[in-house]
Amino acid sequence: MSLFEAVEADNRRDAQPLARRMRPSSLSEFVGQRHFLGEGKLLWRLIQADRLTALLFYGPPGTGKTTLAYLLASETQCHFEQLNAVTSGVKDLRRVLDQARDLLSAEGTRTLLFIDEIHRFNKSQQDALLPDVEDGSVVLVGATTSNPFFAVNSALVSRSRVFEFHPLEEDDIKALLRRALQDRQRGLGNTPVNLHDDAAEFLAATCDGDARQALSALEIGILSTESRPVEFTLELAGESVQRKAVQYDRDGDTHYDAISALIKSIRGSDPDAGIYWLARMLEGGEDIRFLTRRLVILASEDVGNADPQALVIAVAAMQACEFVGLPEAQLSLSQAVTYLACAPKSNAATVAIGEARADVREGRTTPVPVHLRDSHYAGAKRLGHGEGYQYSHNEEDGIAAQDYLGVDRQYYRPVDRGFEAELSKRLSVIRAKLHNTEDQTE
Repeated sequence: MSLFEAVEADNRRDAQPLARRMRPSSLSEFVGQRHFLGEGKLLWRLIQADRLTALLFYGPPGTGKTTLAYLLASETQCHFEQLNAVTSGVKDLRRVLDQARDLLSAEGTRTLLFIDEIHRFNKSQQDALLPDVEDGSVVLVGATTSNPFFAVNSALVSRSRVFEFHPLEEDDIKALLRRALQDRQRGLGNTPVNLHDDAAEFLAATCDGDARQALSALEIGILSTESRPVEFTLELAGESVQRKAVQYDRDGDTHYDAISALIKSIRGSDPDAGIYWLARMLEGGEDIRFLTRRLVILASEDVGNADPQALVIAVAAMQACEFVGLPEAQLSLSQAVTYLACAPKSNAATVAIGEARADVREGRTTPVPVHLRDSHYAGAKRLGHGEGYQYSHNEEDGIAAQDYLGVDRQYYRPVDRGFEAELSKRLSVIRAKLHNTEDQTE
């Protein structure tokens, strides 16, 4: 490299943001994702065996998907090519694949093709990758923030190993910040900085596991401070962090994951978790009609007769949200979520209808007993319909000892929680009389 080329390279590097300059140059520098990259884990084993074929990296921004693709190419001595599915078409894809085959034939060198936002490729573009993936001409690494099991063609998913990237832990973020402050060549090591512990804690906590955001805030705080050494205080950290937009896709993974977390938190009787996931969805712009529908369903599915008032509360919240709208509707939603979370739980009604419908679907249909059949038409008496029916209100306790089903089957089994415990006692007496047997509980 000539002197001018070296100077040009230095200038280009200096123009890069800190997060780009601090990209790891080897796997030993890579931070996070120990669940699949740690020693003995799957990706670690694939690298050791040199058996990389097709990989799909799935996870939020700033967790190292692109960086790891670079490192895999270096570690396996592959030629690296990168495409972005947003800006590249079939022509670009075929060009890279043709070059990869030629390079493999001429030099025996494989190509690692990294495709960012791979879910943005249409079906024909994704299908164009299959032959080269199958014959090993390229090592495909696709990156996406969307769940590949929904966003990527099943044919490509079936030929790939899917690795889910998790947000970086706070200790990992703090390690990256200190590494950037110590690195004189790529980082900020030439600038004297005293990073306060509470400031580092703040940056690590507010970046939501996104290394790029934390490093960007560190760089902004240092470069915008004239005094030396830089006292990187908690106040400076707060001034250097831009409020992060809530990552929420109303039609994607975050929508389904968040509502799953909300429902499971309420079912698990944790009002604090329920409120957090409700807030997350509201901040992300979730449709309140969708939220109220799910709460009404949950009131019957997971609370049921353990607290019959739960359904009343959920329906009232739905009506209030229609009438009031946001932002005030958040109050009704909060009331419903906290009430449902604290209510006693029972899925007995849910199980009952599920078992009954399963019996119907599987052919175990029961004819309507003759004494229960409609007798309000001419000729019904000649058929014997309604004969023997006992009018319940004529009984002292309002319960007539007769068969209403025709088979011995119990679908509703109340739990011993909340109001349903009282129903269980009542039902024991009722069933004893319906079957003309003594109540064993007495």
